[in-house]
Order: sequence, then structure tokens, then C-alpha cells
Amino acid sequence: MPDSQVSALVINTSTKFMRKGEMTRAAILDVALDLASRDGLEGLTIGLLADKMNMSKSGVFAHFGSREDLQLEVLKLYHRRFEQEVFYPSIKEARGLPRLRAMFAHWVKRVSIEIASGCIYISGAVEYDDRPGLIREELVSMVGAWQSALLRAAQQAIEMGHLKADTDAQQLVYEMYGLILAVHHDARFLRIPGSVERASVGFNRLIENHQS
Repeated sequence: MPDSQVSALVINTSTKFMRKGEMTRAAILDVALDLASRDGLEGLTIGLLADKMNMSKSGVFAHFGSREDLQLEVLKLYHRRFEQEVFYPSIKEARGLPRLRAMFAHWVKRVSIEIASGCIYISGAVEYDDRPGLIREELVSMVGAWQSALLRAAQQAIEMGHLKADTDAQQLVYEMYGLILAVHHDARFLRIPGSVERASVGFNRLIENHQS
């Protein structure tokens, strides 16, 4: 076989194995995210994940060097999906109040789905509020980035005259966040019907109080 054909075969074989490895890793992360949503990041173990994937522990370790690495990758996957479902669709809307409304609407929509599974941002805040380390730092960074995006949208709504000039943007975001936390508490923990709808009513009332 000519050297060029040998080289091509090696490259194709390497690419095939690389793609298979990437697909396996992605599949592991999907299952890990489901488990973490249900049991929390601290409830996620290599052994449990290996059982769910019908793999050996060493097979899972081949893709993630440690349990903490796995937890961090799961957190990053959750963040990417949050951005895709909430942030990116919202910024397509016009700046100011239309964008702020879209952000809350997409946020509530995602929350309504997570009632059955759980929100890693919220469960993670409970798990790591007093636990220093990389996971806490990553969580704080992600949640902080989302709150900053909400704050920018609120400030733009004020600057564009959609909301009163004396509106406290930080207080507005604080109350928006409170509505989301209330949904999780009432819908997921207490299982009170209509909790999602109440959040939307609360947000509309909040905006009406600050509109020009």
C-alpha cells in the first residue's frame, strides 16, 4: 500500500475514533445532566453514571479525569442550554422593555419545564452556598452573568423611556429573580397549581408600576 494511502487510512481511523469518543462523551454528559437536575451536582457520582450508561467506572473516567471535572462539564452544558433557550432568543428583540419582557417570558417557559426536573442554578446555590471551590465559583459566575444581562436590559428600558427615569434597575431585577424563585418553590416543592401563571401576572404588575 502506498504511503499516501496508509496516511489517509490512519487519519480516517483516528477521526472515526475521535468522533466516537466525542459522541460517547456527549451521551455521558446528557445522562449526567439529567441525574444532576434530579439529585443535584453533589448527588452525581461516577458509579451511578457508569450504571446508567452500562459502562465501567474506568470507561467514564476516560472521558472525565475526576468527579469534579464531570460536575463542571455538566454545569457548563446546563449553562449553554440556558443561553440557547433563554438568552439568545431574547436578544433578538428590540432593546429596552421588549427585550426585558422576552427575557422573562423565555425564563418562565424554561422554569415551567424544569418543574419536573429541577434547576441546577437554584439547587446548586443551595448545595454550594457555603462550599468554596471551582464549582461554586463557576456557578456564581454563570448566575452573575445572567443577572448582569437582566440588569443591562432593565437599564436600557429606563434610558429609552420605556420605564420611569427613577426606576431602580437593580431592585427590578431583584424582584424578577424573586418571582422565579417563588415559582420553583410553589410549583416544584409545594406543587401549587397556577404558580407559573402567577409569576407572569406578578411580572406584568411589576412592569406596569414602573412604566412611564
